[in-house]
Amino acid sequence: MDEQPSPPLDRRAELSEFLRTRRARLKPEDVGLPDFGRHRRVPGLRREELAQLAGVSVAYYTRLEQGNGRNVSAEVLDAIARALRLTDAEHAHLTHLAKPKAHKKKQPVRPQQVRGALRQLLDSMDGVPAYISGRRSDILVWNRMAAAVFGDWSELAPQERNWARLVFLKPEYRDLYMDWEQKAIDIVCLLRMDAGCHPDDPRLSALVGELSVKSEDFRRLWATHDVKEKSHGVKRLRHPLVGDLSLQYESFRLPDDSEQSLVTYHAEPGSASAEALRLLASWGTDATRAGATTPQ
Repeated sequence: MDEQPSPPLDRRAELSEFLRTRRARLKPEDVGLPDFGRHRRVPGLRREELAQLAGVSVAYYTRLEQGNGRNVSAEVLDAIARALRLTDAEHAHLTHLAKPKAHKKKQPVRPQQVRGALRQLLDSMDGVPAYISGRRSDILVWNRMAAAVFGDWSELAPQERNWARLVFLKPEYRDLYMDWEQKAIDIVCLLRMDAGCHPDDPRLSALVGELSVKSEDFRRLWATHDVKEKSHGVKRLRHPLVGDLSLQYESFRLPDDSEQSLVTYHAEPGSASAEALRLLASWGTDATRAGATTPQ
């Protein structure tokens, strides 16, 4: 029997819950409104308070929060974004949900391809763990050092080479990340951004559905409706061969495909983590069997 495609994510429900959760996190004093100490049945700002801040009618904002974003102007969305103190990523997400791009006809999801020159670039980055990720947090290609640090993804089936699946369904990744919760939050935030841009992606819908069934942690974090872009920072790992690692990471969105990002990791020169990476590099295939292929 053929597997039935997953239904698309409900954009109206996504818009409604996103606005509701953003409103709930604000208090009157956060936005310069008086708080008269009256009992509030729900946390955060009331709809009428948010409408006042945005300069729209309560009825208009209520319709929007109920998921009806038709005919809403960019100016109104900007005003609501300012009132809700949205980040740039949250503002973009709100726009995707409320004013989706019109498509003349539903297009099939294109396979994600990585340019040959980028594969060569990854291979040339000796001592620097690096990979390219795409839609749905898929891991598309990687170099030998990334395999040495994060595991040999070539041993996984193509559909399993996905950060969300690894983080929420593979116990070894809970052990690998010292701050597993933050890594999980980062992944869910990126998936939420994808959901706003591609609500009709059946693979994304299937991924969210599977993780919602199999992981209580995913359900908890997915319900927050938080979003953010890939960025930079520090990840602390507990590697099974070389022990603790503190690695700085950078994410670079590719200029010819905004859905793909090059992610690199490096250690502070002269640090214990730099020495650990040097050891992993010297062990080569004795540490892990590296590989890189593009998922179908």
